[in-house]
Amino acid sequence: MGFLQKVFLAEEDIQGSKFRAIFIGLFVAFGGVLFGYDTGTISGILAMKYVKEHFTHRGSFTAGETSLITSILSAGTFVGAISAPLVSDTMGRRFGLIASTIVFSIGVILQVAATGQDLLIVGRVIAGLGVGILSAIVPLYQSEAAPKWIRGAVVSCYQGAITVGLLLAACVNQGTHARTDSGSYRIPIAIQFAWALILFVGMIVLPESPRFYVKQGKIEKAGNALSRLRGLPADHPIVEGELEEILANFNYEKSLGSTTVWDCFKRGNHQLKRMLIGLAIQALQQLTGINFIFYYGTQFFQNSGIKNPFIIQVIMNVVNVVMTWPGVLLVELAGRRNLLLWGAVGMCVSELIVASVGTALPDSTAANKTLIAFSCTFIASFAATWGPLAWVVVGEIYPLRVRGKSVALCAASNWLFNFAIAYATPYLVDQEHANLQSKVFFIWGGCTFLCFLFVYFFIYETKGLTLEQIDELFETCTSAPDSKNFIPSSGYAHESPDAEKAVVEAVEKV
Repeated sequence: MGFLQKVFLAEEDIQGSKFRAIFIGLFVAFGGVLFGYDTGTISGILAMKYVKEHFTHRGSFTAGETSLITSILSAGTFVGAISAPLVSDTMGRRFGLIASTIVFSIGVILQVAATGQDLLIVGRVIAGLGVGILSAIVPLYQSEAAPKWIRGAVVSCYQGAITVGLLLAACVNQGTHARTDSGSYRIPIAIQFAWALILFVGMIVLPESPRFYVKQGKIEKAGNALSRLRGLPADHPIVEGELEEILANFNYEKSLGSTTVWDCFKRGNHQLKRMLIGLAIQALQQLTGINFIFYYGTQFFQNSGIKNPFIIQVIMNVVNVVMTWPGVLLVELAGRRNLLLWGAVGMCVSELIVASVGTALPDSTAANKTLIAFSCTFIASFAATWGPLAWVVVGEIYPLRVRGKSVALCAASNWLFNFAIAYATPYLVDQEHANLQSKVFFIWGGCTFLCFLFVYFFIYETKGLTLEQIDELFETCTSAPDSKNFIPSSGYAHESPDAEKAVVEAVEKV
């Protein structure tokens, strides 16, 4: 634990139970395993000999079939992410995660039962609804439940869990792809029940977000939830002080009126700017081309003449998992902006090298080795930076009154671009259509250059700030490059007489 203190903040800034703060954040991040595993398993399944023989008429999937089966999950997740606030803002973040596992499991049942494309597609749509709800609520719950000294690392663990899910999917596919019966695809799909069950049971035990209770006017429950999260008595000064600031900030926001989805795009409190930042960073995360590797990697390597494409896909996933954790440790040390900037540089250089060599030396051993090597450096750059930090940014930059809706819209932006890329990519690389092959990396490389420019001009540094102080940051700092020099005041509870009066009245009611 001493190492964590050195990496994140000084001892006096680490308040409450360190173990509990880390454990709860890591457990909720487990939802990412569902996300990652479901995303990663389809690449191998579509390349399996048994599946191609029994799910197609000519022994192989057409570009259109591959496009539909792969991308239809993202269509479901888009709808799920958009609808997540209907659950998370009314019944709670915790119940929303429980509901997502139930919906997801129904989709898994249909996929396991499938013997043809139609039922497989329906199952992927329903599973996508569950993944979409989950993807919008996990970073929301983590951001609201974690203390500021480890919030960035905790939310980053969500992406770490996604990478673990992707790796598990690649390993299971490697173990079953040679089977000559339906177990080749049913085993990888059915394993997803285990991930859903673990998250379901855990969320029954964990406390609700205290900020959700404050939003519902349940102040006593908010204090008890905060007490459980921090591992301190409800009347402890640290718990009371944090609850006071949450209450003050929310009452100030509530004085501005009721909220709707349209309030996420209002100019007041720089909300429109924040909304555009969140939507853009999630879209750009997908435009890096990362899911080209995980959706179509096995088939792409197979078509490029690389032997043992299933093994190569496992290697790519190992790199993805291993390189996520340096980002988790560095996010509170190096900051959000620096990691995102360097990550964009690493991805851009790697992808342009792959595209250039693949164009100059097509179908050569040298080109294949370069493809593998710099695909790994691209994945490493993404995994340590843009993978986790896109979720960190959207989890912490919004005011409480619109946080649930805003995070859901950002997650929907991620899935919308995920769907578009998953649908279009087979046509871009297929020999019967655009036939770009490795040239497609010129597109991804250009997008990662835009990532660099976007971060420099628009991403604010929020390292070491509470969610309430981040509100103050956006109100007082107009330039993203200058945000690293921001020094917060003592908080809304101390700077706003009206807010302080509202807090006193709320506490007296309890």
